[in-house]
Amino acid sequence: MSPLDHRKIGNRVPDVEFPVRENDEWRKITSNEIFDKKNVVIFALPRAFTPTCSSSHLPGYSAHANEIRATGIDSIYCLSVNDWFVMQAWKDNLSVGEEITMLPDGNMDFTKDMGMLLDKRHLGFGPRSWRYSMVVRDWSIDKLFVEDFADDGDPFAVSGAPNMLQNLIS
Repeated sequence: MSPLDHRKIGNRVPDVEFPVRENDEWRKITSNEIFDKKNVVIFALPRAFTPTCSSSHLPGYSAHANEIRATGIDSIYCLSVNDWFVMQAWKDNLSVGEEITMLPDGNMDFTKDMGMLLDKRHLGFGPRSWRYSMVVRDWSIDKLFVEDFADDGDPFAVSGAPNMLQNLIS
């Protein structure tokens, strides 16, 4: 299966590990911990501390977390091609609580396997994640909302919390 096959409804999400720090020790969150027998929302964004990501994407999911969970979602994850330290500093900077779990994909393992790697070298960002959101039910992509990126643009029309919530309710 090619990485692009993961972008389809019904496909299984990648099986990877995300390095995180807990109690000043490294540990790895596995895809099994995240997806096995669970209903989760993942929203992925290009980079921490950037304008759209910081003003709308992450704060929107934080603000709507209780409503999203009320639809039967077990957990909400924010994924970005950043390391754990950057993701935690960003979460702290925006005063986001435990309603959102940060998934640092610094090695791009999940992003590459999803076929969602975006080249932003022309802006000095290097490889980044495409902006998208999805509902995953027991490893299977149930809903997928992918932004339509232009070369220099940063669209934010379908991957935000309001659209996710609307699609979970309907």
